[in-house]
Amino acid sequence: MVTSLLICGVLLGVGCVIVHSELSVCEEEDGDLRIDCHLEPRANQINSYEFSLSTGTVETVINTNVSGSSPDVHYRDRSYVEHLDPHGYRLRLSAGTHTVTHINNHPETTFICKISKKIASQIIQKGGLLPCSAERLLVRTCCCLLSLLFPLWSLAPY
Repeated sequence: MVTSLLICGVLLGVGCVIVHSELSVCEEEDGDLRIDCHLEPRANQINSYEFSLSTGTVETVINTNVSGSSPDVHYRDRSYVEHLDPHGYRLRLSAGTHTVTHINNHPETTFICKISKKIASQIIQKGGLLPCSAERLLVRTCCCLLSLLFPLWSLAPY
């Protein structure tokens, strides 16, 4: 009994860590694409960010504040970035922009986030874009299950 509870706890803990990764990509209810990048910037550096996507060997910049770099014409004026607390950035790409361009035309798309030279990426299979509400529900469910499981584990006889 104790062993099975411990195994379930470990699996749920690992699942929560996987769900809350450095980069998450989802589709909001209004059809906008949301990319959350939770990379912590390096100390004593100016916070720079760059959001891009890659299909095969071509990487296309969606939005950036890096000097000398500019977004692709398909994404210019169709996306905006906001700061996340305590660290990171959120990119929103307007509805229709992402469906017309790369995402639905290729078997898989890699979303890339760079913050102060740190890089995170996530691969999304064609048709595999989750709604943002489902992602939040999965994180909440995982945390609730963990909070219920650990008190049960402490009550188990040794």
